[in-house]
Amino acid sequence: MPIFEYKGLSKDGRNVKGTIDAENQRAARTKLKKDNIFVIDIKDKKKIDPKKKSGPRATKNVGVKDLSLMTRQLATLIKANIPLVDALTAVSEQVENPTLAEALADCKNMVNEGSTLHKAMLKYPNVFTTIYVSMVEAGEMSGSLDVILMRLAEFTEAQADLRAKVSSAMTYPVIMLVVTFGLMGFLFIFLIPKMVTVFESAPQLQLPWYTVALIDASQFAVNYWYLILGSMLIVYLLFRNWRNTPAGKNQWDAISLKLPLIGPTVRMVAVSRFTRTLATLLNGGVPMLAAMDIVRNVVDNHVLAKAIDEARSNISEGESIAGPLKKSGQFPPIVIHMVNIGEKTGELENMLSQVSDAYDFQVKTKLEGLTSIMGPIVIVIMGAAIGMIVMAVMVPMFEMANVAG
Repeated sequence: MPIFEYKGLSKDGRNVKGTIDAENQRAARTKLKKDNIFVIDIKDKKKIDPKKKSGPRATKNVGVKDLSLMTRQLATLIKANIPLVDALTAVSEQVENPTLAEALADCKNMVNEGSTLHKAMLKYPNVFTTIYVSMVEAGEMSGSLDVILMRLAEFTEAQADLRAKVSSAMTYPVIMLVVTFGLMGFLFIFLIPKMVTVFESAPQLQLPWYTVALIDASQFAVNYWYLILGSMLIVYLLFRNWRNTPAGKNQWDAISLKLPLIGPTVRMVAVSRFTRTLATLLNGGVPMLAAMDIVRNVVDNHVLAKAIDEARSNISEGESIAGPLKKSGQFPPIVIHMVNIGEKTGELENMLSQVSDAYDFQVKTKLEGLTSIMGPIVIVIMGAAIGMIVMAVMVPMFEMANVAG
């Protein structure tokens, strides 16, 4: 069924826009009129961009908040015993993200033609992740799609909160570093060259070695700034290309776990993702082996993923999950202990959820601690650098004043 993009005015005079699916443009206008929307402009999306086709190529960026809100709305409608096709129609018209609206409208059409929801979502891997599709499949198979969708909404919100905490913790130090480098660049390029002119006016003045070194560095920065920027760009590109290779990614993942201050936090975030995702999948009815296949990609670290692969092999042979995790030496003892108890008592999902909650709190505390430490460290570095520059400039100035006196 064609999808139309419209602009119009609501009953209270507000500008509205969105997408709607209908047999033709006339039917789309009729639908919008019933919703008290006066149509100003309406176009077939395929005619707007002929290269844009439904499917993965039509999916771009869908925010976690948009996906989570849509999931909650869909769960609420299904729980109210509204047919799936009608629920998808209502949600696709409600969401504001055009990419998500288009994906949902296409999924609704596929479901209306006899497809299952999870198979329809497979067409949009950039919108619906493997975890999402697997959970929806488990919900459809068990007949508890509304419950699974609500858990999915909570899961996506928890992942978004964790990502936001990491980003906010790194924002202040990054800003301070940018300000520091910007101020240093200003001093080297604009201030110090002017001071050199002043020093040259007093040929009898003997400049200290650190002032001479500072002047040489400033002149190099002014005359060869393009070499400095080019070298930095080349180093960055070489590092990025190395990290994108399989061997480079493996080595970088191992290094990132051993970095001082940052390494423990990286491990905590990965363990939190592992436990939270595995608990969500198991609670959703996804089989253990399938869940382990999915969760290995969530940790985003080859070292930890290898340990999870070994645990999956053990499970397929009828053994426990705790043994290989402990043998890898990559997971904290408390995680191994809780997983072991969960396996013995049959409450693995509950134990994993508790571990995830604990590690989410630890990650928050650790990030707050890192922020409080890195801020003063950056300030001290900035103060020391500027202090050295001031000393290198002011000491000759005082000597010039003494000579003049």
